[in-house]
Amino acid sequence: MQLSGNTIFITGGTSGIGRGIAEEFHRLGNQVIISGRRKALLDEVTRANPGMAGIELDIQDPAQIKAVSAQLVKDFPTLNVVFNNAGIMPFDNPAGEQDDESIVATVATNFLGPVRVTSALLPHLKQQKNAVVIHNSSVLAFLPLATNAVYSATKAAVHSYALTQRFALRDAGVRVIEVAPPWVDTDLIHKSGDPRAMPLKDFIAATMAGLGSGRDEVYVDAIQALRDNPGSGEHALINAFNQSIVDNPIPTGH
Repeated sequence: MQLSGNTIFITGGTSGIGRGIAEEFHRLGNQVIISGRRKALLDEVTRANPGMAGIELDIQDPAQIKAVSAQLVKDFPTLNVVFNNAGIMPFDNPAGEQDDESIVATVATNFLGPVRVTSALLPHLKQQKNAVVIHNSSVLAFLPLATNAVYSATKAAVHSYALTQRFALRDAGVRVIEVAPPWVDTDLIHKSGDPRAMPLKDFIAATMAGLGSGRDEVYVDAIQALRDNPGSGEHALINAFNQSIVDNPIPTGH
């Protein structure tokens, strides 16, 4: 995709990967609109980046998605890129009773959110030049994490949806790109400086390079082996990965 001259809507743009991507696109000369649930955080980010715009959106609310999408088309008629980034990553326990409120929120945010946002804005995007939909999935779409089983499943769903949406839009003038981050040192779980986590600055640089390269899937070189289909060895790979997390747990508190 082209990296400048766009009008870009980024969900979940007030922190972490979303903010980093938003600020980099802003620096490159794009009109960037970010969304989030908390106005104070939106104001903080837009003040730090003059010219960036913010709009309140609860990504779990389908009525709000429709209303915000209509407002975006009205206020930013050149909108041509949608970056579905908003996500939550609560811990869960697939070996026990799951908290229904948490799992519903995770599915609504991480999977239904991108589906609904894209659905609402596609009629407009189909009329634009250089239109792009970007879905933020995760390495956990390919290598699920038992301590975050529902999150991993939603990211696998995003990956699957991106594959089929890319095919369905092949003649519609809208590109579909999937970004699959590794473990990045953000506050999605706990920003800790863990050496296993990729520094946010490095991830943003690699991701922008990948977006500019024309790839349909953008991921860092370190996860290439995990992206490659393990086939019949999948169970052993996933079991070994999860055992490594059991042996060296991810920090969960501040």
